Amino acid sequence: MAALLRMVIKKVLMGQIALGLCAGLLLVGCTDDYGVDQHGRKVTAEQLEGQWLVINYWAEWCGPCRTEIPELNALAEQLKAKHTQVLGVNFDALQGDALSKAADTMGIRFAVLAQDPGERFKLPRSEALPVTYLVDPKGQVRERLLGEQTAAGLSKRLSELQAKE
Repeated sequence: MAALLRMVIKKVLMGQIALGLCAGLLLVGCTDDYGVDQHGRKVTAEQLEGQWLVINYWAEWCGPCRTEIPELNALAEQLKAKHTQVLGVNFDALQGDALSKAADTMGIRFAVLAQDPGERFKLPRSEALPVTYLVDPKGQVRERLLGEQTAAGLSKRLSELQAKE
């Protein structure tokens, strides 16, 4: 009887351990996920890890944001081969078709994340727009830039920060 009880307890414990390991693996996979972009395409950590990130918060009602978008499009194109990604985040947290339509209306040609990465990078919430964060390959915020930016200005600032590494 005692042997049977030990065997049942052992099987229950092994099942709980296996369940815990599976749950842990699922959660680890979730932390790598940046969600989807404005086109519904998955954005993973593997796509962005080891790169500098230019994270720009914008809104349709923000005049300076509208002026800045062509500069960010140009920057994204310039930096493709330099391990730097330009990412957008809609300040109003639009999702799905609304996000896609807003990004199209604004003429955005870089990835716009549907899920705000602010918590992941400990980005301070800004009530002023536009705001752009420069994040190094280790995930550390190196610069917070308020107001309209230019491709030349951002490129210069990135070069200065990268030279310090």
